[in-house]
Amino acid sequence: MATENVTAAEFNELISTNDIVIVDFWAPWCGPCRSFAPTYEKVSDKHTDMVFAKVNTEEEEELASHFQIRSIPTLMIFREQVMLFAQPGMLSEGQLEEVIGKVREVDMAKVHEEIAKQNPAE
Repeated sequence: MATENVTAAEFNELISTNDIVIVDFWAPWCGPCRSFAPTYEKVSDKHTDMVFAKVNTEEEEELASHFQIRSIPTLMIFREQVMLFAQPGMLSEGQLEEVIGKVREVDMAKVHEEIAKQNPAE
């Protein structure tokens, strides 16, 4: 599956309607972002069951601000609407595959249970 560019208007729906969403916050002028793009694209082709999104921080300043993006590229991974991973900097293909593997292994029932304990009013 190819990567897809996402806007602030589309972001919440994307996260709420897909099990796993990986988001690359980037900018066109960013050298490391351009270097990471082929790796991100290659890994996205191997994992057709998840969404690989790209957010251009120049065009989506409000979204970048919401997630407090201070350095790019920054990678975030959401599963069942919960952010499980957030890290600035480039990852190698192997590192990205390792993170994806760990995200797949997370017991989301336990995660949701912990969230419910922390937010009992909801």
